[in-house]
Amino acid sequence: MTQKRATPTLKRRRVGGQLRRWIGTTKAGDVARQMQWDGTRLSRILRGTYKISPDDVRKLADVVGVSDPEAVEEVAQAAEEPLNSGWWAPYAGSIGQNYLDFIELESDAHELQIHHPVIVPGLLQSPGYVREMITRAPTAVSPAHAEMLVAIRQARQVVLSKVARVHVLVPESALHAKFESGPALMRDQIRKLLDASEMPNVELQLIPLTAHPTYGSNGAITIMSYKHPWAKVASTDSPMGGNHTEDAKQVGFLEKDFAAIAGIALPVDESRDVLNEYLEGLHQ
Repeated sequence: MTQKRATPTLKRRRVGGQLRRWIGTTKAGDVARQMQWDGTRLSRILRGTYKISPDDVRKLADVVGVSDPEAVEEVAQAAEEPLNSGWWAPYAGSIGQNYLDFIELESDAHELQIHHPVIVPGLLQSPGYVREMITRAPTAVSPAHAEMLVAIRQARQVVLSKVARVHVLVPESALHAKFESGPALMRDQIRKLLDASEMPNVELQLIPLTAHPTYGSNGAITIMSYKHPWAKVASTDSPMGGNHTEDAKQVGFLEKDFAAIAGIALPVDESRDVLNEYLEGLHQ
């Protein structure tokens, strides 16, 4: 039977990446022969351009000696998932592939570590703040496209109630933003932050105004951790869109950077007190 060629979607690339880690230093030709495949088929499966069945995931794991049934079943189930099944699927073609990949990675995460050096991170933005950030951006988009981006950012926030843990670092300087619509926008935003800080799975720290500017000067970071055996993913922002990596050294570097920033941020309780002080000040 001819194997159907498939688009290398994020899910298939992730499955292929995990299979590559399992294969390790085993010769690909030996693996392909034991799977009764040719080398091209194995290569394309590992790159995510061919679909692999759950049964073949289990067989390949057995061939390369993976003795971790829980991990094997996790990958087999991922291989079986239908493509483009998330809420974000209708937006394919309307937004960049990197952003679609990020949304899927974020949605599947078990834990999140988030830091933005300038603004309130997207998952904690109030509706008014979201609209302000998107409609007033220097890169002009049509009103219809802007409203679509607003809807997407709001929809992403459901992840807050799904993940086991969210550790988010918010710059205190972001609370000083002035908006033409008046202080009500920032009041709503601070209430949103306070509500999030009360969630049992959310650890929110403010980066104080007194922090040395070197902390966080390298840009926005999101580190996503997953259930065993999936590799962590780190995402960094840029004007050209986000970039994501599973490279262990790069992820480790960004984890150290995040930990250093968290180390100089205010403790959770103190951060909540400061947010309340800002809210009271805006009411005056």
